Amino acid sequence: MTNTPLSADVLVIGWGLAGLVAASEAVDAGRRVILIDQEPRTNLGGQAWWSFGGLFLIDSPEQRRMGIKDSLDLATQDWWGTASFDRPEDHWPRRWAEEYLQFAAGEKRAWLRQRGVGFFPVVGWAERGGYGALGPGNSVPRFHITWGTGPGIVAPFAATVEQGEREGRVTILPRHRVTELITTDGTITGARGTILESSPARRGVESSRHVIGDFEIRAAATIVSSGGIGGNHDLVRAAWPASLGTPPEHMLTGVPAYVDGSMQAVSDAAGARLVNSDRMWHYVEGITNWDPVWPSHGIRILPGPSSLWLDATGRRLPTPLFPGFDTLGTLAHLRSTGYDHSWFVTSRQIVEKEFALSGSEQNPDLTGKDIGLLVKSRLAKGPTGPVQAFLDEGEDFIVENDLESLLEQMQRHPGGESLDIDHVRREVVARDLEMANGFTKDAQIGMLRSMRGYRGDRLIRTAAPHRLQDPDAGPLVAVKLHVLTRKSLGGINTDLDGRALGVDGEPIPGLYAAGEASGFGGGGMHGYRALEGTFLGGCLFSGRQAGRAAAR
Repeated sequence: MTNTPLSADVLVIGWGLAGLVAASEAVDAGRRVILIDQEPRTNLGGQAWWSFGGLFLIDSPEQRRMGIKDSLDLATQDWWGTASFDRPEDHWPRRWAEEYLQFAAGEKRAWLRQRGVGFFPVVGWAERGGYGALGPGNSVPRFHITWGTGPGIVAPFAATVEQGEREGRVTILPRHRVTELITTDGTITGARGTILESSPARRGVESSRHVIGDFEIRAAATIVSSGGIGGNHDLVRAAWPASLGTPPEHMLTGVPAYVDGSMQAVSDAAGARLVNSDRMWHYVEGITNWDPVWPSHGIRILPGPSSLWLDATGRRLPTPLFPGFDTLGTLAHLRSTGYDHSWFVTSRQIVEKEFALSGSEQNPDLTGKDIGLLVKSRLAKGPTGPVQAFLDEGEDFIVENDLESLLEQMQRHPGGESLDIDHVRREVVARDLEMANGFTKDAQIGMLRSMRGYRGDRLIRTAAPHRLQDPDAGPLVAVKLHVLTRKSLGGINTDLDGRALGVDGEPIPGLYAAGEASGFGGGGMHGYRALEGTFLGGCLFSGRQAGRAAAR
């Protein structure tokens, strides 16, 4: 079955955050918009709906209230030290980074506040670096948690699009999978593809790929905002950079299965230039979800700085690869060990204070904007409900009252046969001996003591320094950690209007890209590493740029 071709001023492919923002901007400009996605309507909002809702802001009121002195100059220094741009194709990514930093230091917060987006008052300190001033990492806390997490950041843009739908200015078409961008006399004039059968699948669950028909949509402007490749392990392994060693044989999946990279080949066939495909962002603190939604569903621990981090053999990770300091540096180191997993050895007191879980569904207090639950779960004694569920049900968690029992259970655990138990014991005992004084030669202990000088860390994120074997801090906890796929840092090369560029560097008429599909702008505005809170922010900014330009 082939339907009669539809038409609109702007066609948006992909209804994640970048697509919703782009569609919202086009609607606000008075354009007729068609928004399509291969998934059921239950997935409106895409990956962003599942996120923790962290946003990178510079010199915000929240920072100033917490005593944080930030500036555009400091943030720029951090971004450049983190991105390490070094390729000719980084011309547009550099330009995007410059513009995004201006946005994050300028109108970003007010633009969101006008749309009803609020922020949790305590600013988080993610991706701390630990190298010199010119090295990677955030010099100060910049991770602003959206009040309402991912659903809270999606809501205002989804509301604009759905209001446009009610008014007849927006058509939303689920189960439409693009297989071809239409080219007419060198201009992209829409898309063709297949219509998939209706699916009752709930949000995030794999849906049928049974085809029931074909479609064609004509548009003056087409925006590709279809996300990255994190749900497709074959594509992740194929793009894996040599700088990160060999790709893992076993990985968990940090995004729904529909994040399959299918629009990359379609965009390439239409002449779009894809750059920096070997730059990617995966986490190393992944744990197997005891209640999975999609296949190989993993959750990331957002760790505080206190847990002892060991590789699969029991060797401690080198300075400054402490929890929460350098995601990609830690990934590169762990890949060099020849194993796909590592371990945290910690205490229940550290778990209670320092273990947060990434994702909207893992933070019901923040997601539900429930102040009573937030006070109870974050400030009262004991882990949050979701963390306790992993302690009780998670296959990667081991809880024991004494070190010898913990070591015995770790060795019995799948992958534990690689551990040198005598060495693990020495690492734990040596760390505990360093806690007897306010002095130390242990860089991690020195850093965590320093971090408690920041009110936000002392209040909700960093446990008081203590011996892991302190009975008052027990029981002891070991957590097996896996590589967790997440983001593509490269993508479709675009100019500052989000116009897709061809292999000759010139804009392809009628074609735009936004969000992860464009490396969050330009084909990779993060360079090799990200500063956290910049993925959702990149979707917001690139979606806004592409939507406004396409509407023009």
